[in-house]
Amino acid sequence: MLGFKALIFDVDGTLADTEGDGHRVAFNAAFVEVGLDWHWDPVLYGELLAVAGGKERIRYYMDRAGISLDAAETFVADLHAAKTRHYLSMLREGRIPLRVGVMRLLREAREAGIRLAVATTTTPENVVELLDHAGEPGLSSWFEVIAAGDQVPNKKPAPDIFVSALSELGLGPEDAVAIEDSDNGAQSALAAGIRALLVTVNDYTIGQDFGAAPLVVDALGGPEQPARALVGELDDPPWVDLARLDRLHRDVWAAS
Repeated sequence: MLGFKALIFDVDGTLADTEGDGHRVAFNAAFVEVGLDWHWDPVLYGELLAVAGGKERIRYYMDRAGISLDAAETFVADLHAAKTRHYLSMLREGRIPLRVGVMRLLREAREAGIRLAVATTTTPENVVELLDHAGEPGLSSWFEVIAAGDQVPNKKPAPDIFVSALSELGLGPEDAVAIEDSDNGAQSALAAGIRALLVTVNDYTIGQDFGAAPLVVDALGGPEQPARALVGELDDPPWVDLARLDRLHRDVWAAS
């Protein structure tokens, strides 16, 4: 019997590589649509990812560039809405696939009766569209809880969104394993008391400091594409499965 009851996933960069080939492209399309000469290249966007949340990212960029506008909050909200339209169009066209190993692990969890949840700063609509156009019909319905967007007052690295997900599940932090991709996400999960934390890095986050995360890998991996551990060990097989997450969970709580 597994020692945990739920997997709580981040979305952007964790379930799928949505940032560079999704959100960044959608932001730039929105800028063109409203007649702005802004362009977020991959390097700049990597810097902006230090700020969690799309609207917050726009505000930060404006502050950094010394851009001051009347009715700034309305401007930011409208610009972000335009960006979301472009992003949703990309999702509905199936242009952003799940990362290697994600579907495999979701199927393993579903078969084992492990509950699935999301804790993310992106909007609920973005989450549902990503999941439901990932090649598995009705995939979003596999997730009992989608804690997302502005439903909590403070975004990552604050613990609020993980606390909210746990509350909706009716579980304590000792009952869950969190899967994240960034330093902000790792801090958020750990601050919520979830010690069983797996970080699966991407091109934007590979150099970040994940603090007390006990296992950091380059991907979830699988038989066709083995994963590599950057912190901790994968053992055999060389990918992340439920058995490896169970060992992770038991180890971190036995050490407490």
